[in-house]
Amino acid sequence: MMQQAQIEEQTLEEQTLVEHISDLRKAIIYSVIFFVACFILILVSINQVIPILTDREKLVMLGPLDVVRFYTGIAGSLSLGFSAPFIGYQIWKFVRPALTEEESKTAISFIPGIFLSFVAGLAFGFFVIFPTVFGFLMNLGTQNFDMMITAKEYFSFMLMTSIPLGFLFEVPLLLMFLTAVGLVTPKKLGEIRKYGYILMAVLSALITPPDVISQVIVLGPLIALYELGVVLSKVMYKRKIRSTQEEEAS
Repeated sequence: MMQQAQIEEQTLEEQTLVEHISDLRKAIIYSVIFFVACFILILVSINQVIPILTDREKLVMLGPLDVVRFYTGIAGSLSLGFSAPFIGYQIWKFVRPALTEEESKTAISFIPGIFLSFVAGLAFGFFVIFPTVFGFLMNLGTQNFDMMITAKEYFSFMLMTSIPLGFLFEVPLLLMFLTAVGLVTPKKLGEIRKYGYILMAVLSALITPPDVISQVIVLGPLIALYELGVVLSKVMYKRKIRSTQEEEAS
């Protein structure tokens, strides 16, 4: 009798494992399909977007392969950012059985914020960081050289100073979400603050020219984003404790 019960329990575990693998497979397939759809949509409409992005700069292409790399690079980078909310939703669907009802509601509420945060970071990079740094380097170069800008270099530099900020602007919500599911605490975030600052200083140095003003322009918002994430983490942690206490009292 016990042996039969063990066999049934093992069969049930195997069925559960197969279901989890099936759900994970579906989440990956749907995410890839959505990413490809975004990629194609951006690629089709990219000719209408380029004149706006170039702001009447005279750019040159050095060959047909540059065109391919340039178009696919922009489409791929933007598609990854715009796919993030959908991918987040698929992840939420996959882990939902392991979450409580309160954690599940909290997690799904972050998805619109993830998209808006990415757009805000992208806008900050494009309208503030990119023109500031690009103008500085161009003025520096024209003092001694005739500057010829290729489309590849122009947009690579634009993406380097814009796309990372789109993802970094998602950090506060990410920290809040990790707090909601119990992976981090405000105390832990406070303890690793100095390491976070060092990492942000390295990032600001990588996407800016080697001058103090440009690095401060980038580093300031990055530090503010981390501190905002710590504040939101504290809010979420207190809300989580209060919710747990209410459940225990009832």
